[in-house]
Amino acid sequence: MNYYEPLTYVVPPEQDGAMLKTLLRDRMKLSRKLLSRLKLTPEGITVNGQRRYTSARVQAGDVVEIRMEEEQSEDILPQDIPLDILHEDEHLLIVNKPAGIIVHPTHGHYTNTIANGVVHYWRQRGEKIRFRPVHRLDRETSGVLAIAKNPYAHQHISEQMQAGGVDKTYLAIVHGSVGPDGGTIDAPIDRDPESPHVRIVLPGGYRSVTHYKTVERYGSFASLVRLRLETGRTHQIRVHMKHLGHPLVGDAMYGIGAQSGNGLETAVREDAKTAEGISLDRHALHAARLAFAHPADRRPVGFEAPLPADMAGLIGRLRAHLE
Repeated sequence: MNYYEPLTYVVPPEQDGAMLKTLLRDRMKLSRKLLSRLKLTPEGITVNGQRRYTSARVQAGDVVEIRMEEEQSEDILPQDIPLDILHEDEHLLIVNKPAGIIVHPTHGHYTNTIANGVVHYWRQRGEKIRFRPVHRLDRETSGVLAIAKNPYAHQHISEQMQAGGVDKTYLAIVHGSVGPDGGTIDAPIDRDPESPHVRIVLPGGYRSVTHYKTVERYGSFASLVRLRLETGRTHQIRVHMKHLGHPLVGDAMYGIGAQSGNGLETAVREDAKTAEGISLDRHALHAARLAFAHPADRRPVGFEAPLPADMAGLIGRLRAHLE
């Protein structure tokens, strides 16, 4: 049986005599599900190299290790797809996702995904790892994507996301001049009753909060906006910016032409007609930064992806339009 690299914890003096189960849950932050799985693994939980029951007591200086079995995604076809790797260690793989590619295979779409490329990359290196993205990005959204390399890392970062401890920062180019320098959009989101695949701001929907800051304005035509998600609803930024009256440039689902529910979009549409080059082959949204506590030692880490060429080119055209 092969294992991932063990996670190690040295018992400090203040925990002398503590129950191993308590230490694993409270200090190493193992979920009940993962703890149950490790109990059934031959070398899943050891103290000083020896397998121990979780009801045992530990002493100061004891070395506690947990080992998880290697596993791989048997249902994902390996495919040689170029990857822009920002960071990799024994727990995480961070990639810069290009626009136009989906993260995970779906029904009827089994190849040409980030997952296919990652599985191929790992197998070429002789690593048996299951593909576990800790979050998703829309097909047309580019930027930082985090993939956990073991169940512990996935659990740890997922819990941070649920607790609001992950900093997700995006850059977007939107239609119109976003008036205030910054603000917060606190508007509930739910499925559109008439089009279930579309999300809309809807009273009684799920609480959704987006913080934004206007970085640069291009006359009345467009603005570059930095956004930080407090919640993580599907299509949240796209829905919220449309609700604000400034839909994303290039957004086929929520962009100009759809009903916005306010009077701002008419003016935005007229401005767009007069500005040449304010277009993009996808919605202008980029996951610029992702920051959280590293699952191995809780140290703060942050990963950034540079603005892609298509969005940088659009900004160049917008600036030139003002000259």
